Amino acid sequence: MDVRILGGLSVRENGVSITPTAAAPRQLLALLTASADQVVPVTVLTEELWPSGPPRGARAELQSHIAELRTLITGALRDAEPAEPRPGWSDRRTADAILVSQPGGYRLDTGGGTNDVRQFERAAGAGYRAMEAGDLSRAALRLGEALALWRGEPYAGVAAGPRLRREIERLETSRLSVLDQWVEAQLGLGRHSELVSELTGLVARYRTNEPLHAHLMVALLRCGQPDEALIVYERLRVTLKSENGMEPSARLRRLQRSVLTVRDTAGRPAYGLRIPTQYIPSRRIPAPYAPDRLVPAAAVG
Repeated sequence: MDVRILGGLSVRENGVSITPTAAAPRQLLALLTASADQVVPVTVLTEELWPSGPPRGARAELQSHIAELRTLITGALRDAEPAEPRPGWSDRRTADAILVSQPGGYRLDTGGGTNDVRQFERAAGAGYRAMEAGDLSRAALRLGEALALWRGEPYAGVAAGPRLRREIERLETSRLSVLDQWVEAQLGLGRHSELVSELTGLVARYRTNEPLHAHLMVALLRCGQPDEALIVYERLRVTLKSENGMEPSARLRRLQRSVLTVRDTAGRPAYGLRIPTQYIPSRRIPAPYAPDRLVPAAAVG
């Protein structure tokens, strides 16, 4: 079974879609994929489908949705069946063995198929380890691979209840963390001029995200544009004040003071200035080439 979550929900068995079009069974399948290969208790499923409390007959309705999913799985298995059964074909997977009833809940057995969330987490983990080891080139590569798996919003098109909303928030937080580290790696490789356009789009989308604003300020600073970096800071300050009643963090204020020093000190190169250490990459490795698009398209989708 192949599961794709990082965008619209897509679940395929033997290459055949088993993703329902009806809202409730689609939501049920989404929650099962969020805990693929693990038992999801009936109480969790009912809380997701009926957050205000299950109605009378909820158990029967849940079983009806399970039956609908198994019908779709059976159809996918039948479509994959060879015209002339091969030896051992009778041992193929069945719908009941894929969507398994267990005491107190249900388990979606993916049979070791692909899962884009797991792929994302493996690539991200490799990227983080490379960052810790100071291998910025490998970090940029693996973190970029993780971001490229995103096709859009997680579980797009699914009516999310409380459980799925928490999972969506978790995935989005992970995505932003990977994006932050990917940009840091790119800055460390000296690719600041290539990042300005992408970071400008990202801060327009994530209007209160301080790390992305800090990265854009550093990129502009290194491109010899301190005034533009100060505009980025001021726009963030106004947004934070209006939306949260807060000021930028102490770290960002220190960065702003560094940019002011650049602006007020004529003729001094940006690399020679005292930028707060948390915004200075651990290594500076020149990179002569610049890919056409450094941020994977899905990272800003």
